[in-house]
Amino acid sequence: MKPFSAACERNKKPILKILREAFTAVRTVLEIGSGTGQHAVYFASALPFLSWQTSDLAVNHDGISTWINEASLNNLREPIFLDVGMDEWPLSAVDAVFTANTLHIMPWHSVQKMFQGVSNILEKNGILSVYGPFRYGGKHLSESNELFDQSIQIQYEGAGVRNYEDVVAVASEFQIKLMDEFEMPSNNRLLLFKKANPETKKGAYRS
Repeated sequence: MKPFSAACERNKKPILKILREAFTAVRTVLEIGSGTGQHAVYFASALPFLSWQTSDLAVNHDGISTWINEASLNNLREPIFLDVGMDEWPLSAVDAVFTANTLHIMPWHSVQKMFQGVSNILEKNGILSVYGPFRYGGKHLSESNELFDQSIQIQYEGAGVRNYEDVVAVASEFQIKLMDEFEMPSNNRLLLFKKANPETKKGAYRS
């Protein structure tokens, strides 16, 4: 049976609105944690000028492939195995990385490893897009986010909604600088980062 995420259906259009502008000069994208595959199909279809590489743990590959095979898009790639804790990632270079709802279901040391891995493969001026819930100053944006945080901490060891400030700080340690952030549905945020370079200016992607 083809997997389905109601959350993906709700957030795909608002995310695409940002990616259309942020990924204008992008040609190769790695999606970390493709999940059901819904985002990959939707974004690859809407952005035919780029090559979208799906990735996830092996347990999710069959579901992702089901979506990919049904869509039959020339610019959408079959999933590759990627655990962010791997020392050697299966790709050597990409223009952009996209990940949604992943930081809060992995332990913090994996979040750190993810940014390290992204920094290693992201080309100069490359873009990283991170979607999901965040705490600001240690506080949740809503009661529903707080309840969600409590539930995932029970489900996944080391999980939890991350502090925005901590995420930005660890990204900076690996030369990935915050460019912009956007309010999204259901009290989520989309953060746009760029591989550090002297010309980086905050707010470059504000629509």
